[in-house]
Amino acid sequence: MNPHALFIIIISLATGTITVFLSNHWILAWIGLEINTLAIIPLMTKTPHPRAIEAATKYFLIQAAASATILFSSTVNAWLTGEWSINNLSHPAANITLTIALAMKLGLAPLHFWLPEVLQGLTLQTGLILSTWQKLAPMALLIQLSDTTNLTLLMTIGILSTLLGGWGGINQTQLRKIMAFSSIAHIGWMASVLKLAPNISLFNLLIYLLMTTAMFTTLISLSTKKISDLSMAWPKTPALTALSMLTLLSLGGLPPLSGFMPKWLIAQELIKQDLTAFATVILLSTLISLFFYLRLSYIMALTLAPSPSVSSSSWPLSNPTQAAPLITTALALIPLTPTLMSLMP
Repeated sequence: MNPHALFIIIISLATGTITVFLSNHWILAWIGLEINTLAIIPLMTKTPHPRAIEAATKYFLIQAAASATILFSSTVNAWLTGEWSINNLSHPAANITLTIALAMKLGLAPLHFWLPEVLQGLTLQTGLILSTWQKLAPMALLIQLSDTTNLTLLMTIGILSTLLGGWGGINQTQLRKIMAFSSIAHIGWMASVLKLAPNISLFNLLIYLLMTTAMFTTLISLSTKKISDLSMAWPKTPALTALSMLTLLSLGGLPPLSGFMPKWLIAQELIKQDLTAFATVILLSTLISLFFYLRLSYIMALTLAPSPSVSSSSWPLSNPTQAAPLITTALALIPLTPTLMSLMP
């Protein structure tokens, strides 16, 4: 892609997200979401492949439907209450439809079917942007709406996302689809506690972004798209593979890795709010997701390819910066949890 065009696209992505962050008016937030959607379409279609064109078309249609619903809901709320402010979404019908529209943009269940198919048709670099940066603007709006959002709706969406995100990833062989179902499950955890403790949801989002970035960085470095390709990782880059195994276990939420802390805090908050049965179900749903994380860890670090690799082993990584986010997410954030939580609003 032309460097000038790529620069314009990246600037547009940043502008759209920052516009949503800074907006207090629904029309301005809608404009930011539209800029964000339109900016990523050229990145999706830069590879002239039918799967990429199909993925971009599906993504555009879903995002257009969600944006139209957001515009409709905010207009109805303004008509009935006379308020365009994001923090004053007081009408119940407008509130519910807008929450559903934001859930569609994030890929939350039961509106999640588009995300695995879209991610499968993209390159790993574009998939990284879709799984991380594109989550920021809708999550920012949901966090701003946390005081007025329907608790039952959020918890229903959350528990469905964690269950279907784990169940859908079990039988997959494509790594991009597995990362898509992982995203659905993690965003479901955030939605479950969003109204009760928005600061914990924001902390979970931060940890998720770091871990997902680290995992996609590994997949890009190893040029792997299928599970079978992971068996060749250990002979090529043992150090990176060992760190990647820790990242996968951290995504699964195993202690003492950093991915365990958000789940612990969310379960603690749910029990504190006398939602013990809900906390039990959502914790059990993590076991389903843990299955495919352990499967990937086993294939990556504990199996070898049928034939020996002819490439030389590289214990000192050729690019040490690739391992930095892995080390940070897998090991370094548990001691920093109290500090990070104190910085959350």
